[in-house]
Formats: sequence, C-alpha cells, structure tokens
Amino acid sequence: MTPPAAPRLTTPEEAERYLLSRELFGMRFGLDRMRRMMTTLGNPQLRFDSIHVVGTNGKSSTTRMIAAILARHGLRSGAYLSPHLVSFGERIRIDDADLEPAAFAAAIGRAARAAELVDRSLAGDERVTQFELLTSAAYSELAERAVDVAVIEAGLGGRYDATNVIPSKVQVLTSVGLEHTRWLGPTITDIAVEKLAVVQPGGTLVLGHGLHPDANAVAERVATERGVQIVRALADPGVEVGAAGVFQRRNFALAAAAADAYLGRLDATAVAEAAAEVRIPGRLQVIDEDPLTVVDGAHNPEGIAALTESLPDVVGDRRPVVAVLSILDDKDAAAMLAGLLPVCDALVLTTSHNPRALPPPTLQSLAGQLGDLPSEVVPDPRAALARARELAGRDAPSARGGAVIATGSIYPRGRPRAPDRPRPRLDHMTRR
Repeated sequence: MTPPAAPRLTTPEEAERYLLSRELFGMRFGLDRMRRMMTTLGNPQLRFDSIHVVGTNGKSSTTRMIAAILARHGLRSGAYLSPHLVSFGERIRIDDADLEPAAFAAAIGRAARAAELVDRSLAGDERVTQFELLTSAAYSELAERAVDVAVIEAGLGGRYDATNVIPSKVQVLTSVGLEHTRWLGPTITDIAVEKLAVVQPGGTLVLGHGLHPDANAVAERVATERGVQIVRALADPGVEVGAAGVFQRRNFALAAAAADAYLGRLDATAVAEAAAEVRIPGRLQVIDEDPLTVVDGAHNPEGIAALTESLPDVVGDRRPVVAVLSILDDKDAAAMLAGLLPVCDALVLTTSHNPRALPPPTLQSLAGQLGDLPSEVVPDPRAALARARELAGRDAPSARGGAVIATGSIYPRGRPRAPDRPRPRLDHMTRR
C-alpha cells in the first residue's frame, strides 16, 4: 500500500487532510519507525528536556497543568497532547497556547517529507502511521521553538507508544485501569508494566494519589530495578484550582509534584497562579447556559466515576439531566452505563466518527438491561446533542431548567456546539 505523496503543505487544512490520509495505515506498535523518523529529522527530541506522562485517566489535564506550572516559573514550556477536540493543531502547545495554524502546517510538512523517506526504507507494507507522523511533527516543532522543557502525554500504553523515544527526566503515572486490554494485557499489573516501561534509569517517577495497589507494586519494583526515586502526589494541592471538578484538584496536586520533581523547588505564588488560570477543554466544560450544556470526555468507567463525583457541583438542582453518550467497543460499556444512569433522567445514545464506536441500539439495549431510564437513539452526534437540549428545555420541572451532559467518545472530530432547539417533553422517549 503506497501512501499519498506529501505535497507542499502550506495551510492547516492541507496539513489536516494529509494527516487524515495516514489513518489508512492503522495503529502499529514498535519504535523502529519513530527512531527512523527522529534520525531523518535530526533527532529533535534530544534538544529539549522532557517529562513523560502515562496512565489511564487524567493524562491530558495533568500534562496541561505541569506545562502551566513550569511556564509560570519562567521556563519556555511546551506540551504534546492527545486526542484533540476540534483540530490536530490543539495537540501541540507552546507557552500554554495552541500552536499557530501556519506553524502547525509547517511542522506537519517537515514530518511528511521525513515520512516519505522513511516509508521507502521500510519493508513490505510497513508505513509511518498517523500518530507517529504527528508525534514527529510535535517533537520537531518543540525543538524549533527552543523550548526548555516539553511535557509529553503518551498515547496508548507506554513501551511501544510513539512518544517513547524521549530521554525524559521525570515520568508521571496518573492512574491505571482496565483499558485497551487487547493490546496492553488483561490485568492491572500487565497494563502497569507496559505503561511504566517509559521509566528511565536514574530518573524520578511521580505517582498519582490513589493508585491501584497492583500498579503501585509494579512501580516500586521498576523503581528498584532502575534506580529511580518515587514521589507520591497528595490528594489535594492546597490551592484554589480554576478547572472544574473534584478530580482536577487531584490532577493539579500530581502536576505540582511532577513540576517540583523537575525543578527541585516550587514558588508558591507561581503554583497558585497556574492553578487559578489553567482550564481544561473537554472536561466539565460548559458550552451553553440555556439549557446548561456540559461536555466531558469521560471515556471509561474511571472517567465516568470522576464525572459523576463532580456533576452535582456543576448541574445543581437542574432537572432533567439528559446524557448524550457514545462508547467505543474496547471500553467497559456496562460499567460506564452503570455509573452514569443513577445521575441522569434520560439518555440520547449516539455514535462517533470512530469506526470502533458501538452501535447506538446496542447501547440502548444494554442500558435497558441496567434500568428503565427513558432513552432514544440519534446516530448523528450533533443531532443527538440538539435532541438532548430539546429534552432538557423549558418543560423541565426545575425553575432553572434542565441540563445536558455530553460524554463518552462523541466528538473525536469536532467539539459539540450548542444548536438552536425546540423543546418537546421527555415522554417522547422510549423506555426500555
């Protein structure tokens, strides 16, 4: 299979189209292609310090928070995140801001030309994947911008993740849950082993509060084998955190511990400023007020638990609460629904552009087995959000109206926007 030739990419739209063309090569493990990409690009990953963030939940939030703390200590910081909400360019950040569109196009262009050269050196149908190309572009741009330190969020796992070509000084493990078991192994121990393969000899490993005991045991063993110091984050950072959600306080405490491990000492004022100002797109993010519409990217049972823990603080006494939900086929859909149903009054089940999304009727059937909540299927995610907003409208019993929570894997290629809506009643829905 021959990839399309890399054109001269001059606009972000061209860059995104080229990245999307690389989807056809799928997900392939191994670091050989990435090492060849780094060599072709002049080893940009060696031109900045790095902090590597791995784990099941909380990676993106923690990555953003670490970078924000470091920036407020006077360092030129960068970050690499995944996934994005609207455009690929959101994944690369310099000095606490998304990469400018023109710079994004230039970075993808450099990586595309390198990928063409690497593709020619590979045997059989081996090709540089989309994630490898994007990661290479990120490392190239971080080096071009002369960042002092970059905070790098791993994609899937750690050992064979494309990000794992950096000589990180600090590694951060946010949490470990049963996710991607077909690739990472069937147990917490197996998954922790894969994620903690990123730990570098002589470095510092920072562990999130409440880490699963089996993952903690793996961390202690790895630390002993590689001469690594372990730092355990507190449950609370002791400062006001602007990002919504109880879980974000835990994430910020972990971020502060990681920044301290890198810097050696933190300035209390700088930490407090970072805590107050940092915002996390896609986590308990309010996108409209009438009715209240909240987007949260909880995509596994642990994420749903974090969402439901904080939802009362966001929703208050608004009723009904209508959830818009899509789940991928490698997630524990039953556990996610079991966690979400008790805090909702109705469900709108939808799908995403991801080919691994479970069919909405399957979700509806599963929800019906777990309870008798009203539900309906609206396959298009934007139409599903519009329908949920209709159901949470002015006919709601609460004086302030209802609320919508859009969660799961519903927006991999575009953040939901609040549409205009009429307001029918909940009794139009199907009880299962």
